[in-house]
Amino acid sequence: MKAWWPLVAVLPAAAHMVSISTGEIKIEGNRGRYEFRVPLFEIPHVKEPEKTLVGAIRFSSAGAEARRTETSCRRDPQENALICAASFEFAGPVEILDVVSSFHTHTVPNHVHLLRAVRDGATDQAVLDLSFPKAQIRFRPPTPFEVAFQQSVAGALRAIGGPAQWLFIAALVMAARCRRELLLLAGMFGIGEITACAALPLVNWIPAPRFVEAAAALTIAYLAVEILVLPQAGQRWLVVLILGLFHGLYFSIFTTSSQFEVHWVLLGVLVAEALVIALTAWILSRLARPLEFLQPVRAASVVLLVVGLGWFFVRLES
Repeated sequence: MKAWWPLVAVLPAAAHMVSISTGEIKIEGNRGRYEFRVPLFEIPHVKEPEKTLVGAIRFSSAGAEARRTETSCRRDPQENALICAASFEFAGPVEILDVVSSFHTHTVPNHVHLLRAVRDGATDQAVLDLSFPKAQIRFRPPTPFEVAFQQSVAGALRAIGGPAQWLFIAALVMAARCRRELLLLAGMFGIGEITACAALPLVNWIPAPRFVEAAAALTIAYLAVEILVLPQAGQRWLVVLILGLFHGLYFSIFTTSSQFEVHWVLLGVLVAEALVIALTAWILSRLARPLEFLQPVRAASVVLLVVGLGWFFVRLES
């Protein structure tokens, strides 16, 4: 078990389930005005964030990088966010805007920057992260296929983009006592996520990111307790359904912030989760017999319990 402790110590500090910043650039001729917001709890480790994060995004057009002419930043206690604005000057009128983001290198690796661009009444948007740090904005309405593809891929990447998702899926697979129960638990988990995304806009509540992260950490710890203390407990599907509601909060925040269609995002989420659940179950089935003498399920459940509780208290204190 000693080999697990470095992992236990590192994961709560590095884990961010909800890591999103938003930005908007308005183009007029050869000039642009860009403003972004990033939650303050994302940046305590960033040295001089007012300077560092303004330089975390670069704009160019026709192969020439835009020149930043002025910047300003302020910390808004009501929004609990750092808000920065910058003016850019391009070599000529902007027809196609190229964007490169490095927000994920300054905050956390699974950070997502949602960029909205406006020019002459036409709008376009891009999702920038570690997987896709570059984007090209053409200021034309996307086709239905492009909308479905972009938003489904964005949902899939969000579903597998952080440690919370991977850890919970590992716990979910271990909680299933047979293949039939695994299918049931996976289905209930998906229904919980869908229900949260459908219900949250109706109650007009936007949960705080720290609450969502803390709740996600507790879902991992709770499933670990179920495996360790209540190995024969019934109605585990109901527990997973409720836990799925908490994970769905993240995708609701993402769709609200990005203004993406929730059904396309959830399609990508559910497909990605199904693939990861199947892969995890296959790997564990191959390891179960060779490692049977080590009681791998119990050992891994202890690790998940410690990581989940540690992550919960770290987020609670932050």
